[in-house]
Amino acid sequence: MPNLVVLTEQLLAPVPGGTGRYTRELAAALARTAPPGWEVTGAVSRRADTSAARVPGVLGPKVLPLPRRALIAAWEHGVPYWPGGDAVHAPTPLAPPRGRVVVTVHDTVPWTHPETLTRRGAAWHRKVVLRAVSRARAIVVPTWAVADELRRYAPGSAPVHVIHNGVTGFPAEEPVDVPDRYVLAIGTIEPRKGFDVLVEATAELGVPLVVVGPQGWGGVDLRAPHVRLLGRLTDARLAFVLRRAAVLAAPSLAEGFGLPVAEAMAAGVPVVHSDAPALVEVGGGAGLVTPRGDRAALARALRTVLSDEGVAHRIVAAGRVRAQAFTWDNAAREVWSAHLSPGRPRPV
Repeated sequence: MPNLVVLTEQLLAPVPGGTGRYTRELAAALARTAPPGWEVTGAVSRRADTSAARVPGVLGPKVLPLPRRALIAAWEHGVPYWPGGDAVHAPTPLAPPRGRVVVTVHDTVPWTHPETLTRRGAAWHRKVVLRAVSRARAIVVPTWAVADELRRYAPGSAPVHVIHNGVTGFPAEEPVDVPDRYVLAIGTIEPRKGFDVLVEATAELGVPLVVVGPQGWGGVDLRAPHVRLLGRLTDARLAFVLRRAAVLAAPSLAEGFGLPVAEAMAAGVPVVHSDAPALVEVGGGAGLVTPRGDRAALARALRTVLSDEGVAHRIVAAGRVRAQAFTWDNAAREVWSAHLSPGRPRPV
């Protein structure tokens, strides 16, 4: 039986982030939508506990003989260590240097905003993405904005498939202690998210800010009297917090897709987001757009949504329609097409 191996290593990262969500949801959807006769298996580096990498419907995970650092070093230096299977999907740029591999490149931040990453992280991502665009069977990107930037900064021979992410189907809610009315931000706390400007804007408005997401790199300190930091939440608790938000704010300097924007629209929550190209594409005109880094403009947009029920209702209605375009099963079917499309040898 032919086997698609999905590298689910990101699920074991200290801060899985949005790419962890993508890895889990896409792997499960690939299993649900597998062509007749195919099976899907997860694969991770060697470690003591791999339970966090288990995905419903996906076999495994298969544990590779090398620990994480050794695996990264081997692939970084071009060692053709193959994780098995008839085809491999890499949901992040961590991928074998050659073979029947399709690689997802989530953004071009290492080129467009390298200052928002560690120097080592930016250099590593540039190196592996440049290799992928020349050697992979295909590249998957989440938006046309990323596709355009990839052609500019990292052109290569691999065909590029624009495949939008999906919206997570959240489980039954679990209550969380939150203010009666609040602005919500979701994401890893790191420089490119723009949360520092959001803290200032909500302080000006005198409205509570709830932040869901782990502390990332960069020493971003969001502590303020009106800010409640919830850290990482289960999907059940996230569903509760999301659906009760007065508005979701996504003031990012750069994104590849912006899952919280799509998830908020699907949940009927009005969205204010920055003019980062990918967020503008995903929002599709269903949210209020503000210039990146502009505290005053962000405060004005939030004030409009919070004070004008007519505007908020229009944004919610448009967002619900827009969110229907994003499903994980549709994304998975398109990823299968990238693996099995003619033009390059089919997996055997």
